[in-house]
Amino acid sequence: MPSNKVLEQKKQVVADLAAKMQTAAAGVLVKYEGITVAEDTALRAALRKAGVEYTVMKNTLTGRACEIAGYGDMKQYLSGMTAIAISQDDPIAPAKIMKEYADKINCFEIKAGFVDGGILDLAGVESLAATPSKEVLVAKMMGSLMSSLYGFAYVLQAKIDKDGEAPAEDAAPADAAPAEDAPAEA
Repeated sequence: MPSNKVLEQKKQVVADLAAKMQTAAAGVLVKYEGITVAEDTALRAALRKAGVEYTVMKNTLTGRACEIAGYGDMKQYLSGMTAIAISQDDPIAPAKIMKEYADKINCFEIKAGFVDGGILDLAGVESLAATPSKEVLVAKMMGSLMSSLYGFAYVLQAKIDKDGEAPAEDAAPADAAPAEDAPAEA
């Protein structure tokens, strides 16, 4: 029978994971069985660079944390060697990185995930991974706004050209006297 000290440590581990899951933007459960050390090192480096925390924990402890965090339905995916990747800021990063590695490594597979309080199955995680990054979406939006502004400027210029009006700086009266600084012609 485990000692009280060990039980308290496990309770603390579960509480910490549950707290991370509750405050996380997203997370992904994966089966990492059969992954090589080099592949695991590269995966962890990519996750660390993106600010994603990657944890390998016993399924029973992960299941208890899922229940506390409100993701009790995820317990059905907790079988075999399971790891969880959690991002506090970027809801797309864990899915995108895990999908990339699942495509490269045959034995590495995505099981499920969560985002915005909802649970995602494999298809949901894959569709989340296909979402462009925040920077790409902002660039597309800015491009759309700029396109509208360019179109508006083009219409204004066409109106000016059609009416035959010259811009104010080019329009000088023909009978205007030369400037005082200019020498007079003899």
